[in-house]
Amino acid sequence: MNSPIWHPFTQHGLGHDIPEVKSASGALLHTRDGREIIDAISSWWVTTHGHCNPEIIAAIQKQVEQLDQIIFAGWTHEPAEKLAASLIAMTPNNLQHVFYSDSGSTSVEVALKMALGYWNNLGIKRDRIIVMEHSYHGDTIGTMSVGERGVFNQAYNALMFDVDKIDFPATGHEQKTLDQLEQYCRSGKAAALIIEPLLLGAGGMLIYSPETLKAMRDICTAHDILFIADEVMTGWGRTGTMFAFEQAGITPDILCLSKGITGGSIPLAVTLSNATIFDAHYSTDRSKLFFHSSSYTANPIACAAANANIKIWERPETRANLDILCAWQKQHLDRIAQIHHVQNPRQIGSVTALEIADSKGAYMSELGPKLLAFFKANDVLLRPLGNTIYVMPPYCINEEQLGTIYSLIAEAIEKFIA
Repeated sequence: MNSPIWHPFTQHGLGHDIPEVKSASGALLHTRDGREIIDAISSWWVTTHGHCNPEIIAAIQKQVEQLDQIIFAGWTHEPAEKLAASLIAMTPNNLQHVFYSDSGSTSVEVALKMALGYWNNLGIKRDRIIVMEHSYHGDTIGTMSVGERGVFNQAYNALMFDVDKIDFPATGHEQKTLDQLEQYCRSGKAAALIIEPLLLGAGGMLIYSPETLKAMRDICTAHDILFIADEVMTGWGRTGTMFAFEQAGITPDILCLSKGITGGSIPLAVTLSNATIFDAHYSTDRSKLFFHSSSYTANPIACAAANANIKIWERPETRANLDILCAWQKQHLDRIAQIHHVQNPRQIGSVTALEIADSKGAYMSELGPKLLAFFKANDVLLRPLGNTIYVMPPYCINEEQLGTIYSLIAEAIEKFIA
């Protein structure tokens, strides 16, 4: 199919086929040529309750007939007010303010600007951001700056700002990471630490412990360093709890949410902050206002979808079904872990991951494109991170569909490794 479209993270020079999806339902994508594709990665981690969830779609349809888009600078509307109240009710008490944007990257950009604006408005020079090795926070300039550096962003190095980096807290090496964080916090220059709680996504589906997460929060608290939790991917049940930070019994100063906030139906993002950060921008001095916006801030249709999503989460059976999926994932992972070439099998909540061939999981591994093409040709949407294969399905997936995914992974290992 000839198309003028320039697709993300796609090397068009390789001539790979790009299927056209005409519809979707539940855990399935339906292509123009009649194929049914099992969505094993929730269409890049956004779809939670399934594609075209009837309740969310109905909420979108109703809202379209009432209010589509209005300026949000100095104006408001009921869907946004309702959503903000619900988000505050379901997160820790100190997160009292909600700022809307439209993607995971922008929610993180907002968080970084909130943190730097906070110290600036206090008249204190703290402008260093502490980041974690292998992290990913988006593809805008600020979010690339606080993410891992590599071939995927080296062309843009001239645009990115310097950061202080701590090691990923691998099992047995957690104290080194904590010592590095302590050192940067003591410098007096740090404004904030930003992390993906418990699970690093694009960095290779790397998992670390709640105890380490709590220790990092405690160090930041002791040194009055703002703590930013990027839960764009880990939020909305992915790690087994609504938000990953809950497992560590901590509270962030700033929380970034997107992807599953609308069930994956339509773009929306929020950045929640504590009152202290908001108050530092609250003034009769117009120069201290928070200088950030986008044209579609708090789009009413997206907010309506998010409100419908939250209603689904309020039902006990939603969490019960998530628990069932987590158990199924464990069973399949335990079985596939017995294959000789599987290394570092791991799970957190509804997410599983493993490496094949070697344990480094290099993003530019030659194996990655081969696996990607094999899975696509066999009607499963899996997008390996190099030679790291992960399964992050929508919560509506059934046991047979999940079994098909893991059978195909086993087949791929036999085809390309054995």
